Amino acid sequence: MLSAPRHRGGAVSAVLALLCAVGVAPALVPAADAPPTPSVRLSADGECRFPAQPLKGRPWSLQRVMLDQLWSKATGRGVTVAVIDSGVDSANSQLTPALTDTGTDDFAPGTHGKLDENGHGTMAAGIIAAREDPATGFVGLAREASIMPMRQNGGTDTQKGNVNTLAAAITTAANTKDVKVINISQETSAPGGAAPGPLLEQAIRYAIDVRDVVVVAAAGNSGDKDNLDTYPAMYEGVLAVGASDRNNDRATFSQNKPYVDVLAPGVDMWSTVPRGGHCSGDGTSFAAPYASAVAAL
Repeated sequence: MLSAPRHRGGAVSAVLALLCAVGVAPALVPAADAPPTPSVRLSADGECRFPAQPLKGRPWSLQRVMLDQLWSKATGRGVTVAVIDSGVDSANSQLTPALTDTGTDDFAPGTHGKLDENGHGTMAAGIIAAREDPATGFVGLAREASIMPMRQNGGTDTQKGNVNTLAAAITTAANTKDVKVINISQETSAPGGAAPGPLLEQAIRYAIDVRDVVVVAAAGNSGDKDNLDTYPAMYEGVLAVGASDRNNDRATFSQNKPYVDVLAPGVDMWSTVPRGGHCSGDGTSFAAPYASAVAAL
């Protein structure tokens, strides 16, 4: 069953309904602060070198959707999705026209929103809004949505954000015109799964309750380990997204908690990478932007 009752507004319930309509599985409910970490597991040999070769075919996560029928009703045009992540590479041709001029605020020391050394944010953004390209079968689910790139985690240890910088990024995104969705493909928890400090929850409450923004967060990848409560996915009103595989089963690594609202494709997920081409990865990091794209539609 869907966990919609924990959401007070109608926006998230509508997104949940649309997710089910495009073939995403509802989540089944089972009988001192750490820096936020990207919710990703690399596939294959764990290595993706940039630039990469383009993907020729259509990835399985898009084969499940009748794209022409979906896009005849909505493409995401006029909607901006804030991607709070490791930055988004503006040199990838499928993403260049999607990026807004706003949102390049620096929430990690010595970084910029349109730079991305590790590819995490570029992959998240591509799943949401990569433009069509005849050289590849990959395209973003919301192919005409805009991306507001917000770099909250850099490429070095000194550039990593924390719950306070994440809160600041959420507030900035919520205050930006045309931002209707915030994608957060990272998670954090205090020891034992306790909630982090109040600033993060205050920012979430402001975005959802005051600015009426849909906040989508990765549920985390420790479902086969400690399965801790993770934040901001745990907060009321956040659309918490776990990962499913091509059989529509929950990925073994995906968090298995009552607060997980929906499972979206998160295994062998292909997307854009810095300087061009595509790589695949596993993780709730890549399930969350799939849900964010649906929200943009």
